[in-house]
Order: sequence, then structure tokens, then C-alpha cells
Amino acid sequence: MQRAVFTLAALAILSGPALADQKLATDKNCLACHAADKKLVGPSFQDIAAKYAGQKDAVKQLALKVQKGGGGVWGAIPMPANTQVSEADATKLVTWILAQKK
Repeated sequence: MQRAVFTLAALAILSGPALADQKLATDKNCLACHAADKKLVGPSFQDIAAKYAGQKDAVKQLALKVQKGGGGVWGAIPMPANTQVSEADATKLVTWILAQKK
């Protein structure tokens, strides 16, 4: 019984940040156009993570794109500006997105 409680507690601690960022993505309406593992209107989070893997300035570049919008990287449909997302939240979201693995 103690081992089961410890395992559940460990899982809760380890999944806490991932769930918190999933909540932020939900709260900021990212999931209206993006999904973790498949293209919707925009690319999947996993595809974004793969495309920008290893790029030093990816977090800064993508956080700016979250806030100001952009286009042409993933096709004809532009990413709209998300002015309601603060710089700190955009950075947190992008850091989480770039950690998504296939």
C-alpha cells in the first residue's frame, strides 16, 4: 500500500508541470488550432518541436510568433496574433511545446 501511494505521489509530481502547461494551452485557446500529435488548422506540437529542435533562439522566436502572429512557415494559413498572451506565458507555452516528442 505504501509503495502504491509513493508511486502515485511521484507521478503527480512529475506530471504536474506538464499538466499545468496543458492547462495554459487550453486557457489561451491554443488547442483551437493545434493538437499534440496531429495537424489541425496549424501544425501539431510534436511537429513544431521536431522542426525547431536544437535551435538556440527557438523559444524567443516562437514566443514572439505566439504573441504577434506570423505566416509562411507551415503553409498558407497564417498564425493570428495572440495579444492576450503575456511574454511570460508565451515563453512557458513554447518551452512546453518544444519538449513534446513523437
